[in-house]
Amino acid sequence: MPSPTRRWVYICIAFFSIFSLYMYQRPILDWHKLPEVTPEKLHEDLKAPSNSPAGPGDGTLQWNQVKLRYPVSSMIQLPTGTPARIPKIQKASFRNETAEVRKIRQARLLSVKENFAHAWKGYRQHAWMKDEVLPLSGGYRDTFGGWAATLVDSLDTLWIMGMQDEFAEAVGEIDKISFSSASQDEINLFETVIRYLGGFLSAYDLSGDKRLLSKAVDLGEMLYVAFDTPNRMPVTHWNWKAAAAGEPQEASIWTVVAEIGSLSLEFTRLTQVSGDPKYFDAIQRITDYFDSQQNLTQLPGMWPIGINAKEAIFTGDITGENTFTVGALSDSLYEYLPKARITSTTPFILVQYMLLGGLSNQYQRLYENSVHAMKKHNFFRPLNPKNLDILISGSVIVKNSSAPILDPRGQHLVCFAGGMIGIAAQIFNHPSDLHIARKLVDGCIWAYESMPTGIMPEVFHAIPCGHGEKTDCQWSEEKWHRGIHEQQRNLEDTVQALIQEQRLNPGFTDYPDSKYILRPEVVESLFILYRITSDPVLQSTAWSLFQSILRHTRTSIAHAAIADVTTAEEPLQVDSMESFWTAETLKYFFLIFSDPDVISLDDYVL
Repeated sequence: MPSPTRRWVYICIAFFSIFSLYMYQRPILDWHKLPEVTPEKLHEDLKAPSNSPAGPGDGTLQWNQVKLRYPVSSMIQLPTGTPARIPKIQKASFRNETAEVRKIRQARLLSVKENFAHAWKGYRQHAWMKDEVLPLSGGYRDTFGGWAATLVDSLDTLWIMGMQDEFAEAVGEIDKISFSSASQDEINLFETVIRYLGGFLSAYDLSGDKRLLSKAVDLGEMLYVAFDTPNRMPVTHWNWKAAAAGEPQEASIWTVVAEIGSLSLEFTRLTQVSGDPKYFDAIQRITDYFDSQQNLTQLPGMWPIGINAKEAIFTGDITGENTFTVGALSDSLYEYLPKARITSTTPFILVQYMLLGGLSNQYQRLYENSVHAMKKHNFFRPLNPKNLDILISGSVIVKNSSAPILDPRGQHLVCFAGGMIGIAAQIFNHPSDLHIARKLVDGCIWAYESMPTGIMPEVFHAIPCGHGEKTDCQWSEEKWHRGIHEQQRNLEDTVQALIQEQRLNPGFTDYPDSKYILRPEVVESLFILYRITSDPVLQSTAWSLFQSILRHTRTSIAHAAIADVTTAEEPLQVDSMESFWTAETLKYFFLIFSDPDVISLDDYVL
């Protein structure tokens, strides 16, 4: 959902919060370097008056003074004890580079940094303190509250790339951000958490700058009010003005599962660094509902894309039709599961499984149950001209009590799954899953390399020829043509006409969404698999993808999304650059060409 992904850098949480309880921004935490923070010390550090506005938008609103209708009487506390020993994620040693190989890698690293600097300059000149720059017209767009989404979301990237002057300037501006007003009356809780709260926390963990922690706490106080409902389930599309005025609120009867399930990393980390248990309490209540109902859905192990948060029914409509996917509307829910397992006590180590130091096996169990279902139902080998042994993760539809039906829909968002399964294979000691992770990454690379632009479309359909390890997948044009007719159910046009009109490449049966919006998921998984395996092919592939993306997206101002990756002509650029381009996509390109000890996966969570 992209996301967050956002996927961000946490220095203490190091690697795993509820593998997806989703999209886009992921903090990095180095637990060895963080100062110990007690509630008393935090309150002393933050005792200066807040600049945050007590009426909405008038400069006086203090969110921690808003009276709650449903206060929590007993807080769920972070687990304590001796952290479990988490296996190493990164390969113990990387090959020795020749001088020539090092020269090439460092030149590629500099190219990535130059392109980030180009995009940052465009944002700085045309959209400073706004959410997004418009890379064609030079204007700006406030899509996520108007609190400078690109600036906040990209702070960790600035730090990692060594752009200290730009980082200092950006941090110096955050005091101007006020959470007493917003550019919309209704804000998206999930997007606010991953882009802003994740941005403040990851930058704080990297730099130790208390201004960032203070702003994270300010935002946390605001977002906590969204949980003030009868059953403590949050309002994910939240009218913050009504809440500030004391109006009653309740969670929705139809809530996107990723939006309610992808808050765990940031809220857990906020409890860790602030000493306030309420944030962990808020998300742990959600996790417990997911846990208690995981095997009660129509596809046991997975949750449908929509759940009833108002009544805490996380199974979907078990008498109707539900969709189960690792893609849009669900992605980061699953992604955060392994990430939620790593945490120690003081300071807290590697995220939710790693963020919770292995002190709770809940997240490992949730992850393993869900991945078992994915292997059985979602992952499929696509028919392709080179008979490549690759995997795509599709969607599964279940109607009433009928058998699950595979929708062979590939999505760019799903490409995070290879990296997720790779990390989990390491920390949960499932070495055979590393092969599945690689096949999923190779499936996304196939989708990239099949397009004339060298860029994967947002959504496509392929032809499944078996789940998991089945190998009955010999290419034939007859199978491809039959698959096109079956997918499109078009009896009027000939297959050749459909192929020509829709520019269908061999193996693909349609493109429901052919754009590219600068997403990070493929390079994220390439980076993770490279750090796990040290396979130089992954680095080379990343460079090829980077060149293809730059060729079609760079503008005089920054970088732009493109409307159609399937055209052989120069694709039309779109006047949009979401914050995850600088916060995630370019960060992962930078890291895959960096020395392996730069943001080691054994020290940081991304």
